[in-house]
Amino acid sequence: MNLKFNLITLLVVITLFSCKNEVKEKTLNDYKFTEKGTVLNCDNFDVKLLNEALFSFEEDIIKFYGKNNPNIARAYNQFISNAIYGRAKFEDIASPHTVKIFEVLKSKEDLWHPNSATSKLNYNSPVFSCIANNIADKDLKTTLNALVSTNSMSPKLFGPAIQSNYSAAIKDKYLSAYLAFDFFYAKLFNVDLSKVAEKPEPKVDFNKIPPIAPDATDPHAGHNH
Repeated sequence: MNLKFNLITLLVVITLFSCKNEVKEKTLNDYKFTEKGTVLNCDNFDVKLLNEALFSFEEDIIKFYGKNNPNIARAYNQFISNAIYGRAKFEDIASPHTVKIFEVLKSKEDLWHPNSATSKLNYNSPVFSCIANNIADKDLKTTLNALVSTNSMSPKLFGPAIQSNYSAAIKDKYLSAYLAFDFFYAKLFNVDLSKVAEKPEPKVDFNKIPPIAPDATDPHAGHNH
């Protein structure tokens, strides 16, 4: 009788454990940016998800900070500044697609420190190490690694170094990835994502698109004849 009871108990534990793991394991079924290719590649991590996370972050900040004049440099400049000084409205910046990505990223437990007051991002995770070691700017990379090695790394301390060289993130996608994860996705832990998920996808009003600037080489450009 005891043997039968123990077997039943064992089966229940195994079933519960399997269900628990099943809940934790999430996948993204909706990819919007596959045509952009692969700009990030880290071993032992979903490369497709990693790149999707970066491109969705960039699209969000460009749409939010460039409603009338989409410009990636302006978007990075304003986003970094607002994020550093606590003015970034993440619930307004994030799109429903980004929320889907975050829910999948959140299930990657080794990527985060959810209870940390400094940053929810785990600076000792393999993915973060990959991103940090591939940053092209030597000065930024040295500063970042020095902060990590002394356990003093935080967005507040590293932020000013990036703010003074924000344009580097436009071409250096590993630096962009750092910004995406530490300045954006890590912040979504403190955002009411249910409100974000309810936002409709913005529709492009072609009547509001600025006209193409006249060709400066055309002597008649800008004149009505």
